[in-house]
Amino acid sequence: MKRERGTRLLTDMIDRLEVGQWPLGLVDEVYVFGSYARGALEPKDIDVVVEHSTDKRWLSESLHASCCGKDSYTSMKQGLRGNTRGISFQFRSRDSLTAEGFTLTLLWRRGEPFDVARQRLAALTPDPAAGSAPRDHMLPAFAGIEDLLPRPARIELHTRYTVGEIAVTPLILDDGRPGDRSVIRHIERRWIDTSPLRRAALTAAAFLEGRGSDLSTVTLHGKGLDHAVAEGTCFVDLGWHYFQFMPRYLDCGQAWLEVLNPHPTKTLHALLVEPADG
Repeated sequence: MKRERGTRLLTDMIDRLEVGQWPLGLVDEVYVFGSYARGALEPKDIDVVVEHSTDKRWLSESLHASCCGKDSYTSMKQGLRGNTRGISFQFRSRDSLTAEGFTLTLLWRRGEPFDVARQRLAALTPDPAAGSAPRDHMLPAFAGIEDLLPRPARIELHTRYTVGEIAVTPLILDDGRPGDRSVIRHIERRWIDTSPLRRAALTAAAFLEGRGSDLSTVTLHGKGLDHAVAEGTCFVDLGWHYFQFMPRYLDCGQAWLEVLNPHPTKTLHALLVEPADG
């Protein structure tokens, strides 16, 4: 994106923080880092770290989201960036990022006037020589699709791959439908025909069926394709909705098929993550 757009996104985020509508009233500190903070004229995205506290409502909604396999940070992300895209959030990651050597620039801290945040933002001046830094925790399998991988996902996969636990295969999924009619009915009941998740689910199921997988042992976006299945072999996730559960399935020896970018028309990219022993 152009730097000017990134500045507008951060300005709008500060304005929303100032209003303080729940859950933004829980935010304690906001930092910016990465290429935008260094002055890049065309950062890929805006990297922001948010430190926050919790309250009873947060804990209740977070627990409910986790039990339903949803992102517990959805409400905070939407509160901070509205309906726009372009900001990549890291929550409660200040200490870990600092330990990794990242330079974090404070934008706002609880108790400070919000005009101070606006002044700090204005002080982040453009630097034509800055450019974009190389992505950290990269694997050969991520080449060309790194923008579709959230940093926490890169770290998790890179760590497991490095110690020899998993194999990671990048895929381009061709549009298709599985031959199993019960699977098609399952998918068509869950998503309307215009939903990008329906297209991604049908294509993923067709891919797994084509490679000889028993679809009755597949968990598709949080639900088994066969309620009677005793033991699963693969979890299919559509757009990182269930990423927080990936370690659980990998530790149980299951494969993980992540459709990175569910979309009604664009090429579907995916990662197949399997136990290293096959």
